[in-house]
Amino acid sequence: QVQLVESGGGLVQAGGSLRLSCAASGRTISLYPMGWIRQAPGKEREFVAGISRSGATYYADAMQGRFTISRDNAKNTVFLQMNSLKAEDTAVYTCAAGQSIATYTPSRITDLTSWGQGTQVTVSS
Repeated sequence: QVQLVESGGGLVQAGGSLRLSCAASGRTISLYPMGWIRQAPGKEREFVAGISRSGATYYADAMQGRFTISRDNAKNTVFLQMNSLKAEDTAVYTCAAGQSIATYTPSRITDLTSWGQGTQVTVSS
């Protein structure tokens, strides 16, 4: 089982940027499709972005053009670059892995099966 630890969250003003990192241990992330989800207070979990083992990406509509997911298999790390942040982006962001050796690009929460603990992102308006 892969273990995931997120970092890089914090407080940022609207319009600013943050880069989240997800460091994996236990297994190499090259075996897994990866993704990010978020959950805002009082709201349901929301899919953010996914990246396949080959690097194909998928974004939820609200993040398209503002967020970029990437992976560095050599560093066993997945990133989420978030630009033009809005107050409504405030949430706990969680990294997740999909099924081992699967070839799909995660596009929904059910595509992801192993979760980190999350990192808080707060965007002030």
